[in-house]
Amino acid sequence: MTLHHRTAPRIPARTLLAALAAAVLTLGAGLLTALPASAATTTYQAESAARSGGTVVATDHTGYTGSGFVGGYTDGNRGNANLTFTVNVSGTANRTLTLRYANGTTATKTLSLYVNGAKIKQVSLNATANWDSWGTQVETVSLGNGNSTVSYRFDTADSGNVNLDSLTVADIAAPPAGQYEAESASLSGGTTVATDHPGFTGSGFVGGYTDGNKGNANTTFTVSAASAGTATVTVRYANGTGANMTLSLYANGTKVRQVNLAATANWDTWGTIAESVSLNAGSNTVALKFDGTDSGNVNLDNITVSGTTPPSSPSPTPSTSPTPPVTGVAYELETGFVSGGTATATSTGGYTGSGYVTGLTTAGARVIRTVNAATSGATTVTLRYTNTNGAARTVSVYVNGLKTGQLSLPAGSGWLNAAQSLTLRAGLNIVGYQYDSGDSGNVLLDNVTVGSGTALATRGATLPYTVYEAESAGTNAAQVGPNRAYLSEASEASGRRAVRLSSTGQYVQVTLTKPANAFTIRYSIPDNAAGTGNTNPLALYAGSTKITDVSLNSTYSWVYGAYPYNNNPAGGEPHRFFDDVRVLLGTTYPAGTVIKLQKDASSNAAYYTIDLIEAEVAPAALSAPADFLNVTSYGAVANDSGDDTNAFNSAISAAQSQNKGLWVPAGTFVVNARMNIANVHLRGAGVWHTVVKGTNGKGGFFATGSNVRLADLTISGDVRYRDDNAFDTAIEGNFGTGSLVSNVWIEHTKVALWPTTGTNGLYVVGTRMRNTFADGVNVNGGATNVRVDQSTLRNTGDDALAMWSNSAPVTNSAFTFNSIALPMLANSAAIYGGNGNRIEDNLISDSVYAGSGIAISTWHGALPFSNTTSVQRNTLTRTSSFERNWNSSLGGLWIYAEATDITAPVLVKDVDIIDSTYQGILLSFQRNITNLTLDHVTVNGAGTYGIELNAAGSAYVTYVTVSGAASGGLINRLGYTLNRGPGNSGF
Repeated sequence: MTLHHRTAPRIPARTLLAALAAAVLTLGAGLLTALPASAATTTYQAESAARSGGTVVATDHTGYTGSGFVGGYTDGNRGNANLTFTVNVSGTANRTLTLRYANGTTATKTLSLYVNGAKIKQVSLNATANWDSWGTQVETVSLGNGNSTVSYRFDTADSGNVNLDSLTVADIAAPPAGQYEAESASLSGGTTVATDHPGFTGSGFVGGYTDGNKGNANTTFTVSAASAGTATVTVRYANGTGANMTLSLYANGTKVRQVNLAATANWDTWGTIAESVSLNAGSNTVALKFDGTDSGNVNLDNITVSGTTPPSSPSPTPSTSPTPPVTGVAYELETGFVSGGTATATSTGGYTGSGYVTGLTTAGARVIRTVNAATSGATTVTLRYTNTNGAARTVSVYVNGLKTGQLSLPAGSGWLNAAQSLTLRAGLNIVGYQYDSGDSGNVLLDNVTVGSGTALATRGATLPYTVYEAESAGTNAAQVGPNRAYLSEASEASGRRAVRLSSTGQYVQVTLTKPANAFTIRYSIPDNAAGTGNTNPLALYAGSTKITDVSLNSTYSWVYGAYPYNNNPAGGEPHRFFDDVRVLLGTTYPAGTVIKLQKDASSNAAYYTIDLIEAEVAPAALSAPADFLNVTSYGAVANDSGDDTNAFNSAISAAQSQNKGLWVPAGTFVVNARMNIANVHLRGAGVWHTVVKGTNGKGGFFATGSNVRLADLTISGDVRYRDDNAFDTAIEGNFGTGSLVSNVWIEHTKVALWPTTGTNGLYVVGTRMRNTFADGVNVNGGATNVRVDQSTLRNTGDDALAMWSNSAPVTNSAFTFNSIALPMLANSAAIYGGNGNRIEDNLISDSVYAGSGIAISTWHGALPFSNTTSVQRNTLTRTSSFERNWNSSLGGLWIYAEATDITAPVLVKDVDIIDSTYQGILLSFQRNITNLTLDHVTVNGAGTYGIELNAAGSAYVTYVTVSGAASGGLINRLGYTLNRGPGNSGF
């Protein structure tokens, strides 16, 4: 029985723990006692145990202990094969049974466990790497004083086909003072004791925090405090989901806060998080509950309660008591953007989450973290850090890219807190800690807690606006779609549906769920015969009161002919029907207001197709920061038609030479060429107020060195069709080190962002990139540590997000927490070769033509992959499309080996592929694809096959499920090898 297979991972709590409820052994609470820490451990060899029913001693596989192992658990001996150990213990108590076994079948197998002739449960034995590799499986049972029998039988309901090496019986030591085991706590709402993942303390751990038990699952510990005061409660847990999860912490029945439980490496790895809790003297309850606002899906091992510190009594003298418990939402810094020498680490214990940030020892070293504020204004922001240098150290603090000052971090032991008041905007903000000239640094940073904080979106961007789909709105007009056929209007609409207003009096109206004074309308109106565009008004109402006529035009929509398309209607095949218009009003309308778009008599377009409305509160125009030059001082004039390019160039040069920032006030500034920029911080008054407007396809910023910082403005180009050689990118070039692009809106340019070789440490966050005629973002040959985060992309003319290792490998770069919709051509997110790059935590929807939702490929002359490429925690909805030149459909997830084989590891994990137009997953094309792992991937609806394999090689698949695939779950055209772990179905 020598088979070869990759090691099967442990079954995660999310899919297994609910099923364990019926299988976990229930022990009589008053009968058992914990044993002392010196309790015995005894190993019994399988070859010395009593065999029956066909079990035999064997030695033909290596790695066993003793003189051999026991086989014979074969299908021919089903119902009979048995191995019985006689064990001896002192005293009646719970003991752990650790069975050492091999399972080279590639699938989870089962045997039945008996104690003293009574069946306890069916045990699951996960696959091992091969028949020469050995794993362990742990169960907790009650054993009486003296001799007992422990048997492993191949019952008729079991799958058998394993080898057994030994059984280790261990007493369970009493936990140390202050440690409380979860399995001994009060369990309710679906929580259960389990032992199927190693590394726990005590006799097991508690699972059952599954989605089915949301709002109910609870573990309540009874703990003791010597005195009243603030105690530290340290929770030991496992979170193998790959994402931050939350539970709610209660003390004596009162909710203290929601706690963030960062992902651990897997379900067999345990982490800790420390929380401050006020306890009474004597007995208390501490509970961890899966509330309705939590994400759950974790396992709990124990809690440790330490050090109650009495509250200080009133005194005229300074108090030496600790600061009050930190309140607010904590954001882990190790998941932030690090550059300039910072890195994540885990060697110093006691951190929260999955690690901390180190390396703040040289100028420019920084960590930047996105946070979400419920309201604008001053709030307490608390930094958790360590400083064991013996004296206070300093770092510089930045909020939304602006330096606010220097923060002193006193020395002390363990993890400490430093609180300060910072002014945040409502919604998404970035908070940074940086080693600047004059700082002393050399501290470790763990997390930042924001008093007014609220959770960020778990996938996709945290949006400043609310989206109202026209097809879900009130209307008296006809719906367009649904239709995914290329060149149809509906195929380019969000959700493949829209509403067409074609007669006077027809309208679309929405009821605001939140206040709004600013609206983005996605629409289509007819083009003119010359292809140069129409301009037509559309009436906007609040309730029954007309506010204004919104001027719509088709100048930046409607292209024709063959790729790369043009504005000549004679070319036929019109497409790219939609564009956006922005409307900023002088009044903020409250929630409950009905906002209506209506075709009045003055609305003279033949029709108006409305796709969606985005509504938000645009903040007032920002003021110039201190010590910034003003571009108007160098000749730039707002809101006229004059060319401001020379004024910008002069102002940038002055800002460089004076080491100052450059302020662009509210207004529209026209430029006719791109402007070089390096070592300058350029800011506007906000995306709704400051506009840099291109002309004739020209205009934008070209980075020529480090420390380029662009923020709070809109770049509105004048590109009307694609011409890669003639037209400009909005933001392009070599950004060197230390660069930042934040809160920038880009539209009507060739490309939004194109970082090139030499870039090392560029963070792009909170941007809106729309209606470009080529790529949204293309991270290009040799760029390193570029992260595009918390951004939205829509209606791009090529790949929305791409990393292209054409001349040198793109390295350690990432697309994270973005919302991507409706690329007119190609893929929503793609990695073409490169070294250790990531596509994670994105929402992707509505592929239109010749592309997928996510592509991992060596196409376009890309260099080979190296290290692990990570595709995790993404949702793909209505992706997949057709390539007419190839007469081929492309999957929602597309792994495409073109120029070279793909042999470096590719990890696809926790990915949901929903309502795919063609294949859910496609591997192509007739080259080798190996070292691919598909783990917890769901295909829910596919127009053709759930999985199509048109390549050579092999992949490991576990917990991959396919449902609703019109042509079937799987087609394997070239004999591709799927090494199947547990949990697969539908293919």
